[in-house]
Amino acid sequence: MMIETVTNSENSNLSIGLITAPSLEVAKTLASKLLDSRYVACVNLIPSIESMYRWQGKIQIDQETLLIVKTTQAAQSRITELIAQEHPYDVPECIFTGIDGGYAPYLSWVRDEVEEP
Repeated sequence: MMIETVTNSENSNLSIGLITAPSLEVAKTLASKLLDSRYVACVNLIPSIESMYRWQGKIQIDQETLLIVKTTQAAQSRITELIAQEHPYDVPECIFTGIDGGYAPYLSWVRDEVEEP
């Protein structure tokens, strides 16, 4: 059986975003807004991660929820704007990396689900 995969040159417009939230409830609210806006095709929620970071000169340790979003590079600025406006943190994490390859039908579905600006 031949599995249809694609490589990085065919997916240069797709990306994965990482966003942390202070609770599962906040993460679900943000995920719903991202999906309703058609800025993302899919959001995975990973509850109860432990984050360690430096904030205002002190080491912090917090329990958070991680959102993993699948989207297009064209939607990144809209996602960042929504997160900056809706997130309870002063400086929320909202970072992106490109998708280098994967299962072609899934990647096509991501493209189809994200509304381009």
